[in-house]
Amino acid sequence: MTTKTNNNLDNHHKQNLGNLPIWDLSDLYDSIESKNISSDLEFIEIKAKEFEKNYEGKISSLNGRSLLAAIEQLEIIDERMDKILSFAHLLYAENVEDVKNKVFFQQMQEKITKISSSLIFFTLELNSIEETQINKLFNFEGLKKFKTWIEIARTYKPHQLDKKLEKLMKDKSVTSSAAWIRLFDETIASLRFPFKDKELSSAEILNYFSDNDASKRKEAAKSIGSVLKSHVNIFCTITNTLAKDKAINDEWREYPNPVRSRNLANVVEDEVVDALTKAVTNSYPKLSHRYYKMKTKWFGKKSLKYWDRNAPLPFQSNRIYTWKQATSIVLESFNHFNTGIGKIGKMFFDECWIHAPITKGKSPGAFSASTVPSAHPYILLNYQGKTRDVSTLAHELGHGVHQFLAGRKQSHFNCSTPLTLAETASVFGEMLTFKLLLQKEEDLKEKQALLANKVEDMLNTVVRQIAFFEFEKQIHTKRLKSELTADEICQIWLDIQSKSLGPAIEFEEEYRYYWMYIPHFIHSPFYVYAYAFGDCLVNSLFALYEENLNGFDKKYVSLLETGGSLKYKELLKPFNLDPSQPDFWHKGISVIESFIDELEQLN
Repeated sequence: MTTKTNNNLDNHHKQNLGNLPIWDLSDLYDSIESKNISSDLEFIEIKAKEFEKNYEGKISSLNGRSLLAAIEQLEIIDERMDKILSFAHLLYAENVEDVKNKVFFQQMQEKITKISSSLIFFTLELNSIEETQINKLFNFEGLKKFKTWIEIARTYKPHQLDKKLEKLMKDKSVTSSAAWIRLFDETIASLRFPFKDKELSSAEILNYFSDNDASKRKEAAKSIGSVLKSHVNIFCTITNTLAKDKAINDEWREYPNPVRSRNLANVVEDEVVDALTKAVTNSYPKLSHRYYKMKTKWFGKKSLKYWDRNAPLPFQSNRIYTWKQATSIVLESFNHFNTGIGKIGKMFFDECWIHAPITKGKSPGAFSASTVPSAHPYILLNYQGKTRDVSTLAHELGHGVHQFLAGRKQSHFNCSTPLTLAETASVFGEMLTFKLLLQKEEDLKEKQALLANKVEDMLNTVVRQIAFFEFEKQIHTKRLKSELTADEICQIWLDIQSKSLGPAIEFEEEYRYYWMYIPHFIHSPFYVYAYAFGDCLVNSLFALYEENLNGFDKKYVSLLETGGSLKYKELLKPFNLDPSQPDFWHKGISVIESFIDELEQLN
């Protein structure tokens, strides 16, 4: 397939970056007007009604063979629903400001929410089956492939409501949480930040935080703070409303704390997440505090302004990687590790599965959308040629390879990986690319810069994400008692940022508002600790790889192929890793610490 490219970029970007690809979504549907969408909607509506008619009130009386047949029918319906929603979401992310995309996305959400509400009975009835009976049902060999899926569903048993309430909550989600999330997305996408004589999107102006020119970094930072401050009321309302909406749901479902529902979704115990959080927060002084103090010395200062935190180092070149160069580097690193993974990675470039350029209305940031096993993942980037953009490409391509392998080996219900392991392949991909860049670099100062950039990325992944997690916990805990004012939210943000980044980073008044643009707080409460979980886990995994653990790459590919069909402890057994052990997280953190040690020795 011929790669589509973006022809709307200005000549400056074309010259520096080359032709950036735009994805081809036709493997899902040709367009919004596709007849296949209508036929698929009709299919799932008919099949959902048939399923409800055939099985409602009967799940507890099914034998193993019949329960397997029911799950497989439900899986077919659910995959077709996800296919439609994936297409609608990708179109929406491509241009949040496009009215047709917005309306289509909302229509599909509403239609599928209505259809899926008739299927709620299945999980409720499945969870009402006694444990002894469930164990007997697993004696039927064919049902064993859904054993983990069933066990995970049953962990929600203490928190489920009756069928009418479950239907009501699902139907109302379109006009409650989903509506506020949509408002957030559209507001962020519409914001324009004055810079020089231009009006920039959030993705464009945030890029200036890694610009060589300190005056540009400052101007960008001030502009972001000013624009966010002018919208603080709406973001404060969104945050309070979503936190209250979650609190209401949690109270009805009798969750003991705001984080429990996320931990259940991640199939991880509360105490494991607590141990991770404690290990990272206790390590702030020897990680972030220590590194940023070192960075201030490189700049010849006593402290750094917050806009200098990710500034290029004084001794590194202002290198820009073309799209072709970035592609070559990432694929070479993947191929060096395992040629099968390299071949899968290459498909994303050859088959138009990536949307790379910054375009009007495009969602900021980056992601890899798994879509459905019958199709393949799609990757969204906002590529601007920096070293960090190459790392982001490696990160998202790692996700993509993981999702592709799981989708080819597992059925729809088993291919989705819990967030705790979902970041494994992405962070591992980043590490592979970093090691290759380091190996190829001959200039000592550039090597030092690469190492420092890696440390900064790891601090952003571990320290910063746990700080985000701590911020969320305080917001949701305090919201249980009363609504928070904008000043209260801003102060919580500042206090936690100061604690996590340390005395070497100096904040100014406008930084109070920087919590407002972070989408994870809105889209997926408490998602962020998964990044730290993944980074520390990968540090341990990568150490085994470098120690030449026998058959490591085959074990690693097997882990990716397993998707969500096994729990994390079983997945990590072949590597003799167990995150539930108290000292596990310290091992991962010690890798970051060793990189900082190395930097100190290079000084």
